Amino acid sequence: MSPSGIDKGELDPAQVLTIDENAHVVSDHNVKPSDESLLHIRIVQTRGAGAVLHTHSVWNTMLSDLYGSEGGVNIQGYEMLKGLQGVRTHEHSEWLPIVKNSQDMPALADTVAGTLNNHQAAHGFLLERHGLYTWGDNLSQAKRHIEIFEFLLETMGRTLLVKNKG
Repeated sequence: MSPSGIDKGELDPAQVLTIDENAHVVSDHNVKPSDESLLHIRIVQTRGAGAVLHTHSVWNTMLSDLYGSEGGVNIQGYEMLKGLQGVRTHEHSEWLPIVKNSQDMPALADTVAGTLNNHQAAHGFLLERHGLYTWGDNLSQAKRHIEIFEFLLETMGRTLLVKNKG
């Protein structure tokens, strides 16, 4: 897990923390893990993920706000969907659930677990007005999923802008 308050783009491997299932640091670091550690733990437990990644891009934040009342975003017809684990065709329909944000991390972790159980095929979810979470069997796969979703969400957002201008 990454430490709280550190620039993730500058994260050094020596700074990565080992935490237990309750988000307590078990490595010899004298720092606090990310406040969202419980969410990562629940994703690992619910999905059996080997790695979980989280981003705060403009596009995923905007679309999570725009579609929050619908409970998710349906993404379909894009060739890039085939970059998601197990997806074989651009005709795939990916439901990306949107979870209402909360500062009560234990309750939010329970909500995330419930959402993932209700949407077994989902490769990620959006935390409303906050960001994207996705995972994979390993860090490389999780990174690929982040890149795929970021591309797709930006494409959808830009398409909406073009449609609304006309």
